[in-house]
Amino acid sequence: MKIIKTPQAMQKIADSIHRQGKTIGFVPTMGYLHQGHLDLVKIARRKSDIVVVSIFVNPTQFGPKEDLNKYPRDFNRDEKLLAKEKVDYIFYPTVKSMYPKNYATSIDLPSLTNVLCGKSRPAHFQGVATIVAKLFNIVKPDLAVFGQKDGQQAVIIKQMVQDLNFPIKIIVAPTTREKDGLAMSSRNIYLTPEQREQAVVLYHALQHAKKMIKDGEKNIHKIIALMEELIESIPDAKIDYIQIVDADTLQPIQQISGKILIALAVKFGHCRLIDNMIVKIR
Repeated sequence: MKIIKTPQAMQKIADSIHRQGKTIGFVPTMGYLHQGHLDLVKIARRKSDIVVVSIFVNPTQFGPKEDLNKYPRDFNRDEKLLAKEKVDYIFYPTVKSMYPKNYATSIDLPSLTNVLCGKSRPAHFQGVATIVAKLFNIVKPDLAVFGQKDGQQAVIIKQMVQDLNFPIKIIVAPTTREKDGLAMSSRNIYLTPEQREQAVVLYHALQHAKKMIKDGEKNIHKIIALMEELIESIPDAKIDYIQIVDADTLQPIQQISGKILIALAVKFGHCRLIDNMIVKIR
């Protein structure tokens, strides 16, 4: 496993791999890896010849009051985990190499970035789309693997790839969960032991909503009201949003039908957690 620190070096390696007729599978991350990330790596390993994982805490997707400086980092730990997964290359650039002086370009998909998490995190997904586009141009993957836990991000990346004609297959893998159902996240370490126990209510709320829908409930307001009741029963939980939207466009729907996304964001103290579930109705 080799560690590559500059975009230019990574591009040369990618070109060499393609000249050999081999495929590149890519998993972009911000590091502090957990089993969810490793599950994405396993998929890339199965479906490609060469696996590249990027580790880059992207400053442009953090707001001025968010946790950029406190975001957990442990490269040595990440390196060991990726070596066990037989990753071929870690792309580990500096902020300066990714955003050099006078950098002026960004990518935005307003209809997808200004809803759900985008409402309370302005410019977040513009930063996400921009850095992923840059990483795609640097790593030059044939396929890239993302997790469903970041459901809005996955929809945005798929749309960007389609709109900008990136020759990349996007794979969205199921959310990796703890035994009690809590979605794995690097931010879970911010939870106190008590909050960690309480946070499973997010999964329970999603499960209850899914059951209501499968049992025939069509009224979105009733479903969201039940979810709110469950979550608000937890003293430390503060709801940012709970929404039910079209799973492909992220736009509001009036009635349950087709492929829908139930999405939520909830704060436990200073820790903001997200989760979602896709439900298909014939």
